Amino acid sequence: MMLTWLSIIRLGLIQMALGSIVVLTTSTLNRLMVVELALPAVLPGFLVALHYGIQISRPTMGFFSDMGGRRTPWIIGGIAILGLGAALASAAVALFANSFVLGLGISVLAYAMIGLGVGASGTSVLALLASSTAPRRRAAAAMVTWLMMIAGIAVTAGVVGSLIDPYTPMRLFVISAGVAGAALVLTVLAIMGIERGLAKPVSDRADVPFRQGLAEIWAEPRARRFTLFVFLSMTAYFMQELILEPYAGLVFAFTPGQSTTLSGAQNGGVFVGMLLVGIAASGLRIGALRTWVTGGCIASAAALLAIAAIAPMGPGAPLLPLTVLLGAANGAFAVAAIGTMMQLASEGRSAREGTRMGLWGAAQALAAGFGGLAGALAVDVMRALLPAPGTAFATVFIVEAFLFLAAAIMAWRVIDAPSRPTAPQLVPGE
Repeated sequence: MMLTWLSIIRLGLIQMALGSIVVLTTSTLNRLMVVELALPAVLPGFLVALHYGIQISRPTMGFFSDMGGRRTPWIIGGIAILGLGAALASAAVALFANSFVLGLGISVLAYAMIGLGVGASGTSVLALLASSTAPRRRAAAAMVTWLMMIAGIAVTAGVVGSLIDPYTPMRLFVISAGVAGAALVLTVLAIMGIERGLAKPVSDRADVPFRQGLAEIWAEPRARRFTLFVFLSMTAYFMQELILEPYAGLVFAFTPGQSTTLSGAQNGGVFVGMLLVGIAASGLRIGALRTWVTGGCIASAAALLAIAAIAPMGPGAPLLPLTVLLGAANGAFAVAAIGTMMQLASEGRSAREGTRMGLWGAAQALAAGFGGLAGALAVDVMRALLPAPGTAFATVFIVEAFLFLAAAIMAWRVIDAPSRPTAPQLVPGE
């Protein structure tokens, strides 16, 4: 028995819950540390890199969920740990004002929990989709669930942006705890009973140890090449994550609420880009996935160059519409890459979807951590060398644009041009 469309949408609700928590830690808390607390950008960069670095455990989690045959405990447990970590991280922000060491210590613990929670829940949801979705539905199912996650990020960022002004530490903690609690309740309601009746994964070698199992997946040429592409493209994708809101605050005089809303607008653009490409590739069958991945990378580079070019304009510059365009380009690239990932997850050795998704998730997480930290560190260095903060930020955006162009070249070379339809069609009534 395969997942129905209703079950796929329920899994999308879990992705939505996950995204709603993560956006607090990667945008709102980052902005507060850099602007309100005047801490160096490398500090939140280090913390976010830590939460991504912890996700190197994703292949392990995926492997053991493959062997155990059940994803539900990993999904619920992961969201619970993620929510606790986010609430703890928001509490730690207030502590920096009185004790830097105490604030840093609690933040390290909190972001480690966030990394474990995202790894356990995110990998298990994607593995369940890959192993229990009919082949003709996989790419479309990936699009639907990812759009729902982006919607959760965009809506949460917009709501938090409207509620957090005027900012106080207690207001931040109440909002964070409320989002985490709502996400856990939504996850439990969404996942209950989904695995009942589904065929459990049966490995071709149930007793294989983890290291050997991972080595066998890495030996698959398609899996290995795609892993390297994921790392490069996601490094480019995440370099701006920790510096866009500080850029808005320091160069364009955005308030905390306005900069959080900017993040929501960017993710709204991601949603639109994913939706348009999903409809074009799945419904209208326009363009191959490789074409959409490459084009999305090139468009992302163009948007970043435009964002860098408006730095001298200061307050009043069209940062918001350009950020939306960047989000749309990112979304076009991402949904095509996700569709490719879902198609490749079931290739090769049987019942290893969790391991493959874990491997690619780990590559994405490491790239996100490296890219975010590199972007934040580069901004600190450039601000020390250059007199104008706008010039410092613009320099980093230009470097990121060239990385996107390199990713576009690699995508064209490593993703096979399909001889079959690029994405499954949605069958009416299914």
